[in-house]
Amino acid sequence: MDKQMISRRRFARASASGLGSAWLLANLPEVALAQAHAHLAAEGAPPLTFEFFTPTQAAEIEAIAAQIIPTDDTPGAREAGVIYFIDRALATFAADQRLVFLKGLKQLQAKVGKQARSFAAMNAEQQIQLLKKIEKSEFFEAMRNMTIFGMFADPSYGGNRDKLGWKLIGFEDKFDFEPPFGFYDSEQNRER
Repeated sequence: MDKQMISRRRFARASASGLGSAWLLANLPEVALAQAHAHLAAEGAPPLTFEFFTPTQAAEIEAIAAQIIPTDDTPGAREAGVIYFIDRALATFAADQRLVFLKGLKQLQAKVGKQARSFAAMNAEQQIQLLKKIEKSEFFEAMRNMTIFGMFADPSYGGNRDKLGWKLIGFEDKFDFEPPFGFYDSEQNRER
């Protein structure tokens, strides 16, 4: 009787593999593009062009990210190439956030006003003061989240250059995950 009953773990594994296969087939062209992008990112070469941002917009976004995770005695967002993650995200899986970023950049430029020609051209103190004024905005929240994601995500997504973010938090990049075995895996061990 026990052998005929399907375990939750076995059911979840079978369901996930079926859904994963269906999703993969439905998104095959996007997966191929993502693989090509991942290959370039893994080689450590940043993209020569941006997929979503103009060079001017990219400079503004990079300057904001550099204030969110600044460079001090450890590398920051600029060194980790967070701008490439954010650009790639907005060009692909986070396309629904494009308007938030475009409107936010426009509003930011309006706040820069006559202080400087751009946010990126302002000194660090001016940038921090301006960011404090917009820290409750949807744009700043999205920017902060994307900066953190770009700093600590898998480098194949465009950020975390040279695994700088992982090194900062002591993450070991292992290909195999070995869970600590205990009482909770007894069902798993019986299935083998």
